[in-house]
Amino acid sequence: METQGYKRYRIDPFWNDEYKSLTYIREQFNDDKKLAEWATIGYQNVATGYMCDMRSPQPSWNDSFVKLFTAKRWKNIGTSYYRMDAGAILPMHRDLYKKYVQLFDLQGQEQHIRRAIVFLEDWSSGHYLEIAHDVIIHWRAGDVVEWAYDTPHMAANIGMIPRYTLQITGHK
Repeated sequence: METQGYKRYRIDPFWNDEYKSLTYIREQFNDDKKLAEWATIGYQNVATGYMCDMRSPQPSWNDSFVKLFTAKRWKNIGTSYYRMDAGAILPMHRDLYKKYVQLFDLQGQEQHIRRAIVFLEDWSSGHYLEIAHDVIIHWRAGDVVEWAYDTPHMAANIGMIPRYTLQITGHK
């Protein structure tokens, strides 16, 4: 299903819970202008979550995701596992892809970048995604949301257990 710059589809789950034991690192959101804007409206300490990207060991089945997206004609695929603990909020924003653009020399070609979020577990109360002003909840493990590079989105975990996703970046 495609709508307003994003589409949804499913991948039959083939993974185990190895993603839960990765080395996750909390990194500052990489848009200082957005951080300042959020602070003026009350987000004093934006707690976005923890990431385990390709600089760290990935799950044994990670290459299967890369192959799936290569078959979709994505190039230079990067994966990053993301854990949002209870209380983590990432307000509305558009991704900048700073490192990705630099790594693959895509300055001026950002419009070709795609991002996908794979839900690694079934939805739990309090887990939230909004993309292009559409609310997404009640997902199942294997549901995917894919969007064009500049589609606005937000995520939060106001639930009781961590929210795990896989973030895939590539370009066509």
